[in-house]
Amino acid sequence: MSTVAILGTGVMGETLLSGLIRSGRDAADLVITGRNEERTRELAARYAVRLADNATAASEADTVVLVVKPQDMAALLDQVADHLRPGALVVSVAAGITTASVEARLAAGTPVVRVMANTPAMVDQGMAAVAGGQHCDEDHLAEAEALFRSCGKVLRIPERHLDAVTAISGSGPAYIFYVVEAMIEAGVLLGLPRGTSTELVVQTVTGAATMLKETGQHPTVLREQVSSPGGTTMAALRQLDDNKVRAAFLTAIEAAAQRSHDLASGQV
Repeated sequence: MSTVAILGTGVMGETLLSGLIRSGRDAADLVITGRNEERTRELAARYAVRLADNATAASEADTVVLVVKPQDMAALLDQVADHLRPGALVVSVAAGITTASVEARLAAGTPVVRVMANTPAMVDQGMAAVAGGQHCDEDHLAEAEALFRSCGKVLRIPERHLDAVTAISGSGPAYIFYVVEAMIEAGVLLGLPRGTSTELVVQTVTGAATMLKETGQHPTVLREQVSSPGGTTMAALRQLDDNKVRAAFLTAIEAAAQRSHDLASGQV
């Protein structure tokens, strides 16, 4: 089994690390680094993996996963560029950072895969999209897919679509949580205890998502099954349409995609 270095121990770094361990990856083949020394030491002890600095981790790994904020990527690449093994795969998990911009800071010919993942990977329900740079072959893409399949589902797509992926699935959990918050507050407004409202909403969202996944039916069909003529659901949906909620979601997601594009352009 090849050695994997995870550079960055924030939420996504730990999520990937724990997913790899749960999927059967040998802890001895994993090495981590992080800016927060106390947290990184705690994670290394919890998962029984090796701890190193960025340069050392890069020199020891066959696959180097960069899990840092977009604005920190350039500095990290400068730290590891001269220490990567020849032929090592570099996997970037940073919104908006293109494979070309990563390649430009590394030795010529370095294979780079760009990944957009999301936080449901914490419960093995993640959605990741992978796109290869100009030096990637099938084995490189397969390795990146295997890493993220340890904590969810993976799609391979052209890189030109990754800004849209960032806006849809990368940021998507926050939209769902936003709606869930509003529904819970509505329940409290209507007199329900907060705990009761929370349980009702969370199970309803879980059930609706399961229906979408398992029935394969279009969401419009499923929505219409709930929407009796002249009934309570139609009254609610009329208010959502009058308040242009659908249009607001479209505009919001377009804004997220534009922000991803801006990050790629250095407009941090």
